[in-house]
Amino acid sequence: MCIENVKRGKRMKRPYIICHMVTSADGKVTGDFLRSPHCERATEVYYELHRRYREQGASGFICGRVTMEESFTGGWYPDLSAYAPAKRENGPYQAYWAEQSLDFYAVAFDPKGRLGWRSVCIRDDDPGYDRSHIVEVLTEQADARYLTYLRELGISYIVAGKEEIDVRSALRMLDEHRQSERWLLEGGSILNGHFLRADCVDELSLVQAPVTADADSKPLFMNGAICGFSPMHTEQQGDVLVMH
Repeated sequence: MCIENVKRGKRMKRPYIICHMVTSADGKVTGDFLRSPHCERATEVYYELHRRYREQGASGFICGRVTMEESFTGGWYPDLSAYAPAKRENGPYQAYWAEQSLDFYAVAFDPKGRLGWRSVCIRDDDPGYDRSHIVEVLTEQADARYLTYLRELGISYIVAGKEEIDVRSALRMLDEHRQSERWLLEGGSILNGHFLRADCVDELSLVQAPVTADADSKPLFMNGAICGFSPMHTEQQGDVLVMH
């Protein structure tokens, strides 16, 4: 747990965040090493742990725009000219929570509203991600027509910040809507860095592959901060090291 979070024996009102990632032996989380045969077993273990977290009651997973685009939307984007701008009264746009019966969430930190969704939930072959209700976390820079598009599709959204997402504010709104012990932070590097600098990473769940990364690969926390953690549990699965 991050040292600053446990001063005076209490944590600020927000959900508990577990940063769950595959890493190279030299601490990178994105890059060509992920497609290396040396990383195959680490990726399998990562997904196995994700499914276990979901089964154990985690509320959902949190990713940045690029990760969501690469994993789920494929770069598609709607024609917003077909939508009227969302209306707002005094002040910023309010959060919108769509009625839905799903119990696991896919939270996309998408400051300008650049993700194109075709369904209210994730559709994926992996049961750890399939049927996750999508929640967009936006800034006031998002096109007002994008909010209408999300509403008509039945996708929930939060507006937290003017030009950059206020991580703490977004987490408080998530906690108010769905009180939960744990959420999974699953990158990428830039989003992980935002969370660390906001002092909103409570636990690391790292699956280390026996391979090093190249110079273009990204670190676990882009533009991170000094934050102390205490070892909880470490195990070796074949050539893969799992650290909590």
